[in-house]
Amino acid sequence: MKQLMTVAIASASLCWAVVSPAMAQISGDTVRIGILEDMSGPYADITGRSSVIAAEMAVGSVGGKVLGKPIEIVTADHQNKPDIGSAIARRWYDRDGVDVIVGLGASSVALAVRSYARDHGKLDIATSSGSADLTGSACSPTGFHWMHDTYALSKTIATASVRNGGTSWFFLTADYSFGHVLERDVTRFVKEAGGQVVGAVRAPLNSPDMSSFLMQAQASGAKVIALANGGSDTINAVKTAREFGIVGGGSHQSLASLLMMVTDVHALGLQAGQGMLVAEGFYWDQSDDARAFSRRFLDRRRLMPNMMNAATFSATLHYLKAVSVAGTDEPKAVAAAMRTLPINDATITDGRIRSDGRVERDMYLFRVKSPAVSKGEWDLYEMVARVPFAEAFRPLSEGGCPLAAGSQ
Repeated sequence: MKQLMTVAIASASLCWAVVSPAMAQISGDTVRIGILEDMSGPYADITGRSSVIAAEMAVGSVGGKVLGKPIEIVTADHQNKPDIGSAIARRWYDRDGVDVIVGLGASSVALAVRSYARDHGKLDIATSSGSADLTGSACSPTGFHWMHDTYALSKTIATASVRNGGTSWFFLTADYSFGHVLERDVTRFVKEAGGQVVGAVRAPLNSPDMSSFLMQAQASGAKVIALANGGSDTINAVKTAREFGIVGGGSHQSLASLLMMVTDVHALGLQAGQGMLVAEGFYWDQSDDARAFSRRFLDRRRLMPNMMNAATFSATLHYLKAVSVAGTDEPKAVAAAMRTLPINDATITDGRIRSDGRVERDMYLFRVKSPAVSKGEWDLYEMVARVPFAEAFRPLSEGGCPLAAGSQ
């Protein structure tokens, strides 16, 4: 089997489905993919059902089978609680025959699942969580981080904003691991660019009223109010800031959303979101392949895919290709194939997986269009810059991943 796998990987550039069904070794005769996301809370609109549809599209693109065996998708709601997410993961891995868990929005959940998966040699792919620790101290030989992380989001937004006059910052931060890490990383890049952080306030996840937190931000006098949160918390904060006149209407303060995606901007409307800088790793209008994929997604979801949905599609498809090449769903063999195969699909071209599990991909800095400039419902961004992987993401030598020891 080891020799077969080596030959298969070497031949992958010609045809990735190189192992015959008769030679396949699939546990339980079914490949099971678990989509573990927020299905009912503040991130449900940006992940949730959209992540499930993205995974289903990946499965459909290979005909619903791999190595002649059926592919099954199972789903669950982690409720943004690490204990619930970890319990579901244990049950899926140990009892229900789930081969890989994909999604894992909410970094606290992703880190809890990663800990169990790493200790038990199971596969997990974070496509909607942002903590850079997933490829740092929490890295795993069978764990991957597919799209954005706090480092890349922070560096892209902070550096550009300070260069454009946003020299003083105040943070409105989601009070859990993702928000904390995002604030930490942005603070570093603001200072490196010559700016200063004058204060911060932390808000509970899914806060219904952002007014008191934003009043503190306004009182700070900071030029930039940084929203280190996501989902409905970000949308509520932007709406409240506009309603209270904290930004816009001649105010000297501006908002920087550290995790805002095309679906958030669509929900806000261009009137509220215009002029904001956002960093993403995917935009539906970035290429012909992306447009075709996104239109198919739109037909099913009535939303364009955001970068997290695109990552779930890409990661699921790449996993299935790796199963075919490895000739088995055994986690270590599949992980080895995933690390060897290039990533090519509608969302990314010639992507690679670094030794710490980080997918090498570019990031994009966009500015939200004004209503007068937009040419359609989903024509929401103008590109400011394409930021190459090496400039956007943390160098391997700085992450502290044990798998990368001695690497440059």
